[in-house]
Amino acid sequence: MMKLASARTSLFLLTFCTTLFFTELKAQDNAVVSEDDFQPYTDTIPGTPVTFKLTPIPGGEFLMGSVESEAKREEDEGPQKKVEIDPFYMGVHEVTFDMYEVFRDKEKDKAPEGSDWDAEGVTRPSPPYEDPTFGMGKYGYPAVSMTQYAALLFCKWLTAKTGTFYRLPTEAEWEYACKAGTTTAYFFGDDVANLDDYAWYYENSDDTYHKVGEKKPNPWGLYDIHGNVAEWTLDQYVNDFYASIEDGSVDPWSKPTKLHPRTVRGGSWDDDPEELRSSARKESDMNWKRRDPQIPKSFWWNTDSPFVGFRIITPKVQPTQEEIDAFWASVLD
Repeated sequence: MMKLASARTSLFLLTFCTTLFFTELKAQDNAVVSEDDFQPYTDTIPGTPVTFKLTPIPGGEFLMGSVESEAKREEDEGPQKKVEIDPFYMGVHEVTFDMYEVFRDKEKDKAPEGSDWDAEGVTRPSPPYEDPTFGMGKYGYPAVSMTQYAALLFCKWLTAKTGTFYRLPTEAEWEYACKAGTTTAYFFGDDVANLDDYAWYYENSDDTYHKVGEKKPNPWGLYDIHGNVAEWTLDQYVNDFYASIEDGSVDPWSKPTKLHPRTVRGGSWDDDPEELRSSARKESDMNWKRRDPQIPKSFWWNTDSPFVGFRIITPKVQPTQEEIDAFWASVLD
């Protein structure tokens, strides 16, 4: 019960501390990356051969949500609001098990020569009650079945390991990156007949997720942003959240105040086409843990969500180490 209370307290603190964090971040003129340096890059998990690619997402305005005339539109996708998004980098692919396994296994989390990295000091996921892959594949495949809490702690670990601040995207950032300047139901248009070229979903997946990057990317170079696995965001799911957003808002975010529900985006290999639309929203469900016999249920794993993973981002303007430490302490203490 103490752990549960601590988790709830940390999530409540996310409201104030992350707002402060982003405000301070915008003020760091000396940390701004020039446009010439705002290019795709590859990062490496130190002490391992594991690499991952990120692509720049330019800042700008977009219409968040879907138009009322969009086919299969849900009420929680509106009303549409014009919002502004600050620039950031986003993972080209969903986080793979290659990456997540280094976080899970301290034996794989080696310190590079000359480093003082202490693998023993990292809080890691407990062993899963069920095989999180359900036998569908591990290396080269998206990491799945983790809770949002676990995804956040992965980001904290990756931040400490690489020295670059990584986190989950907000709903607004995710949708902005997915749409990539488009206004149609999918980034490739409105014709569902073209979905096979860009996404794994119920009709073409053969009841399994697939290796990342096998379909065509969106205009900003993001693979599997539609389908394959749905992706955690940083937001609390609120059905009428868009009604509270003012036109012209910058980086809107539904700040979490309770553990459930949270928002996932993008749809998965187990979803119908309408659930893969750029503006489609999905709320987390406690049934994603229904076979977990533990009391309380695992903070790390969902026994019944092999269709949910995540993708990481990092802001173009990087915070100081002190701000990073304060941010994670407030979120995950």
